[in-house]
Amino acid sequence: MDRARRRGLGINAGLEAGLARDLAARCQELGYQSLWSNDEPGESGMETLAHFSAGAPRLDLGVGVLPLDRHRPAEIAAEIDRLGLDPAKLWLGIGSGSLRPQLDVVQRSVDELRELLPEGTRIVVAAMRERLCRLGGAIADGVLLNWMLPEQAARSREWVREGAGEAGRAPPLVASYIRVAVGDGSMQRLQDAEGFYRTVTEGHRRHFEAMDVPLGSVGIAASSRTEVLDALAPYRSALDLAIVRALAEREATALTQVADAAAP
Repeated sequence: MDRARRRGLGINAGLEAGLARDLAARCQELGYQSLWSNDEPGESGMETLAHFSAGAPRLDLGVGVLPLDRHRPAEIAAEIDRLGLDPAKLWLGIGSGSLRPQLDVVQRSVDELRELLPEGTRIVVAAMRERLCRLGGAIADGVLLNWMLPEQAARSREWVREGAGEAGRAPPLVASYIRVAVGDGSMQRLQDAEGFYRTVTEGHRRHFEAMDVPLGSVGIAASSRTEVLDALAPYRSALDLAIVRALAEREATALTQVADAAAP
């Protein structure tokens, strides 16, 4: 698939198994390249990926991301094995969580995971600022951005490429979650999600403050497929993979509405 048309769909962890399988099968039919889940306390992102795999065995699977204050490398490797996830189809996303210093934690954990997992397992580093983007470029197979407008995503990808160049390696894939809400109440759903993340941590507060845009600007609220695709278009030149993060009720009709509207 043309890189500009590669697209993933992301949801919150914990989706009921049958619903996750059905949604995955629909996304495979629609031409998505990968399916992604976050990870939350009490809701396993990798278990959600296992449900996705049962419904869409051809698609890549990504977890974005496992916070390292809750998931140690040895535990991550054991969970991949327990769930029977195919490392060759996995994008394994990690972030420092509350651990500090961030750069040391991430670099050490990537090194440990390389030792624990089969060769070729793709490790993704979460990044929102320059130093982590450069580190991801130097050591990871992918860098996962979050809550960015196209211009911020493009600048971050340049940092990733510079980090890769300094390390003497090819640039890794650069992906980003893009929140998408469709239909009645779409702007309210986007504003609610964005409003929460604007102050969830000090790092997020600084990130949104630097963008200096009105609430409801960092994502897509739309009434039709045409509007969704038009809003996604500026990300094509900024990213290697756009991951549509569905802002919808956790039921089949609402999730499928987003998947259909944003399909490549």
